[in-house]
Amino acid sequence: MTDTDTDSTRPAEGEARGPRPSRLHSLMRLIPLIAPVLLWAVPCWVLLHAGQHWPLAVALVGTAVFFLGLVGMPLAMVRGHGRRQQDWAAIIGDTLLGASWVLFTWSVLLGVLLRAALAVTGVGDSQDRARIVTWAVLGVTAVLLAWGYAEARRVPRVRRLDVQLPRLGAGLDGLRVALVTDTHYGPLDRARWSARVCETVNTLEADLVCHAGDIADGTAERRRAQAAPLGTVRATHARVYVTGNHEYYSEAQGWVDLMDELGWEPLRNRHLLLERGGDTLVVAGVDDVTAESSGLAGHRAHLAGALAGADPGLPVLLLAHQPTFVDRAAAAGIDLQLSGHTHGGQIWPFHHLVRLDQPALAGLSHHGTRTLLYTSRGTGFWGPPFRVFAPSEITLLVLRSPRTATASQ
Repeated sequence: MTDTDTDSTRPAEGEARGPRPSRLHSLMRLIPLIAPVLLWAVPCWVLLHAGQHWPLAVALVGTAVFFLGLVGMPLAMVRGHGRRQQDWAAIIGDTLLGASWVLFTWSVLLGVLLRAALAVTGVGDSQDRARIVTWAVLGVTAVLLAWGYAEARRVPRVRRLDVQLPRLGAGLDGLRVALVTDTHYGPLDRARWSARVCETVNTLEADLVCHAGDIADGTAERRRAQAAPLGTVRATHARVYVTGNHEYYSEAQGWVDLMDELGWEPLRNRHLLLERGGDTLVVAGVDDVTAESSGLAGHRAHLAGALAGADPGLPVLLLAHQPTFVDRAAAAGIDLQLSGHTHGGQIWPFHHLVRLDQPALAGLSHHGTRTLLYTSRGTGFWGPPFRVFAPSEITLLVLRSPRTATASQ
């Protein structure tokens, strides 16, 4: 196995400035102010003030609880994820964010659909229907949060699939590629979880193990204990890693250095050659697309640099954290891109918003004339410790060549 890397440089200074922000862009900036109000005000109205006629004490106490959530969640998020980086505050803020999202979603759905169904079927009077909706929303929310928390904290299931690459040589047929991504080690200490994930990866007996970025929320110094088990991961040929956008919120170079220290190959706009049975696979990686705006010298997504010196006739497996990079990959004729970032939406129905930003949510998709993209739902979770209808995964991709009828393991 050999490697090739290229010098990563920032673009020349003095480039023309981009266009002025549009009105839509200006409105998007207001979302952090508007969203918390909606997340708490809508459930408050649906559960307490939409015809239930609760006793005054119940209405006042309930409204006070929602008001505390509205005020407390942003304050906790700022203390947890802002300059102070207080883990206890981040845990509170993230949990309130996830709980309010689920409560908001089902307040809207059941507040409209269930109430309409009850009215059509003639169940009770308006007050009875309003109270049925309240208890239904609270019950569904409680069940989904309990289940979602268990799903977020469990060791992910292994998802196995065969991926045929037309240009893959017969000697590489059956190559086993394990993919983990979006571990997001963070305020909740998951060192034991991390160790169990790594043990699971080792049972796959992979030839190549990939981490597609977003290792943690926090610097390498703060999250070292949670990331340390990554050093125990085994692979027959190589362990490779690319940065995600969250590394660039947390001193990315520190994570690159730590992964190198743990025995992983950081593919920062460079490639390795994986050889087996007389055939070769180019394993390339690029920095996350947010790298250039981070201000870190030498950090940017540079596909041409990652492929520099590689034989254009060889098949290429590319690691790029965000699926949106696939447009560039397809234009360059990449055979397979491995990505994460989306979390599969993490908490339904957030996946609809993710699809506005990314070309794929999860699974295998085709792009251009020959490029395949596999998007993982992620191994961990970001922020809110819940996964609702978006299970985490450890992925085992078995690469197949059309040039042989017999797999060589």
